[in-house]
Amino acid sequence: MSRVNVSWIITVLAVELATLSAVRAHSCHEVKTAFQVRQIGQLKWVPETPATDVDLSVCKHAGPSCCTRRMEDSYRAAVLRDTTQNIRSYSYELNILISAHAAAFQDTFQSLISFSQNHLISLFETTYSSLMSSISPHIVCLFTDLSRFLQGTGNVSVEAAVHCFFDSLFPLVHTQIVNPGMEGSIGTDASEGNQLGDCLRMTRQDVNPFGPHPKAMAKDLADALRAGRVLSLALAEGSEVMNITETAELTKECTRALVRMHYCSHCRGLTLIHACSGYCLNVMRGCLASFSELHQPWRQYVTILQDLTQMVAGAHNMELALLGIRGQVKEAILYAQLHGPRLTATVDKVCGHSSNISTSTVRTFPPASVTPPPVNISQDVPGADKIGMLAHLHSSLPLKNSKSDRGRTLKKVAREFTSYISRYKSFYAMLPDMLCDGEMVVDEQSCWSGDDVVKSYTARVVGNGVLAQRQNPEVRVRGFDPVLMDVKNRLELFNMDYPIS
Repeated sequence: MSRVNVSWIITVLAVELATLSAVRAHSCHEVKTAFQVRQIGQLKWVPETPATDVDLSVCKHAGPSCCTRRMEDSYRAAVLRDTTQNIRSYSYELNILISAHAAAFQDTFQSLISFSQNHLISLFETTYSSLMSSISPHIVCLFTDLSRFLQGTGNVSVEAAVHCFFDSLFPLVHTQIVNPGMEGSIGTDASEGNQLGDCLRMTRQDVNPFGPHPKAMAKDLADALRAGRVLSLALAEGSEVMNITETAELTKECTRALVRMHYCSHCRGLTLIHACSGYCLNVMRGCLASFSELHQPWRQYVTILQDLTQMVAGAHNMELALLGIRGQVKEAILYAQLHGPRLTATVDKVCGHSSNISTSTVRTFPPASVTPPPVNISQDVPGADKIGMLAHLHSSLPLKNSKSDRGRTLKKVAREFTSYISRYKSFYAMLPDMLCDGEMVVDEQSCWSGDDVVKSYTARVVGNGVLAQRQNPEVRVRGFDPVLMDVKNRLELFNMDYPIS
């Protein structure tokens, strides 16, 4: 009897130990730990052991589960939070790239404007000091208009600003340089408050005292600054697009698919298994189908940005155009000096002799007969070899002398931006892949398929875009997201307004 009792006791103990081991093996301890670490919800919602009578809507399966309906609701909130944050983290990099370079371009533009203004002022201070006090406000006006044009504020015309400056310059040059001493007979300021000054301003473009230089300067500046203005507007448009897409909402169908991919394995106690790569791509491409529709217009938009950047720093070099203002103005004044006698005769015909200015009236003069006829300057005028020599600086100048940003020229900013933005041409097409790359672990022998642990995902992996999701086995896509379709239409309209040259 004693031997029988000992055997029975050993058998009972073995059964109890096996039962305890089975309970420990099928506990929800690891699920509770993951629930806490990932900050999904309250720990009291996670059961201690798996149950078979739970009412689940997403993570249904025949066996026991560590999940409850309340946990599923928490998983929905968690995947929405985490996926949205992941999307925004990638978008944030691109958004910062665009906004930071938009600010860098504007800072560089304004540095160029300020440098060029001082460059022109120095011309009058050193060479034409008698004009300085009178021309100073017109210099300020010119560069204020150029700055406003670059910033896109106000209805400003570069050509009008340039011609207005030369209109104001003409009376000063005619009375103080071409005919020195005339100013004394008609007042202290030939540019304001007298009939001769008014006449000279109004007829400057017909009289053409400065030769080809005003039109050349207006064209160079208009071409260069227009590219800079459009680039600024394009960068602002890109930032707005990024701000809108960052707030786009994920659908209910997407949320269910994300819960299945990320957390349904937890319900079976599998907290370390990762989703199969093909499975993840199907889920993410389904969730981001409308994002992918932005690929083509965004790709064209980035190409336009690159093209505009090259125009600003290359084909229509803003740096040379602005720094060339001083040279163009100097050559314009020299032209007027070299054609002084003929210019004076023309002014006398149009505006009357200065000695009779108080009684004479301004007469209209046909433009064709007013413009001085072309002459061989190199043969007829001494010192004409100086004409056409512009004070362009053919190497980039450091615009800021700070220790942290020494030598940051327009060309350097443009080169840096072009290099970075080219990496984001396929941003919206690659976004699902980037999100899945963060979830994958290489060299695993098994993965989660949404229903079970498998060696590989066997379902078809669909492509990008809304239409491709008709064959998606993981996510049901009902149609285009209206917010993102508005963004697509916005980009397409922008691309049409600013086609690549």
